[in-house]
Amino acid sequence: MLMKTCTPSSVLLVCLGNICRSPTAEEVFRQQAAIAGLSIKVDSAGTGDWHIGHAPDERAQRHAKAHGYKINKLVARQVSADDFRNFDLILAMDTQNLADLQAIKDSLAGTDDHLAKLALFSEEDPTYGGDDVPDPYKGDSDAFEEVIERIESSAQAWIESWKTC
Repeated sequence: MLMKTCTPSSVLLVCLGNICRSPTAEEVFRQQAAIAGLSIKVDSAGTGDWHIGHAPDERAQRHAKAHGYKINKLVARQVSADDFRNFDLILAMDTQNLADLQAIKDSLAGTDDHLAKLALFSEEDPTYGGDDVPDPYKGDSDAFEEVIERIESSAQAWIESWKTC
């Protein structure tokens, strides 16, 4: 369990391919932080390299846009060792992403005193706490809608948690 810290200056959101969940979460998080008056650098990445340089999945773009989020200009990238040095907090969309990120962080141990804290994206969320944000890639329209609902809820939960520190 991640210890409560005050508002991070930077947050990286990570899923598998960086074309569905994490780019959606990036824009949701960016907007919610701005509404809350928080100045946070927000980015996203994937643990895999299949979609590097690609725009988010068209279905993700369509559903995000329907909810007021524009993600069409985002470009997929793979998480790097530098991300662990350049971000305060890295949030994983699911437990497998979290395990992959922990393995990278463990390989960097001893190389730097300040490495990002890791947590599950839903960790602070009273509704979805501890649940994976399901990957909608092979799903239908409802799967993309569920992802947005969960992302909005969990992003808001993180922001609320920082107001109490």
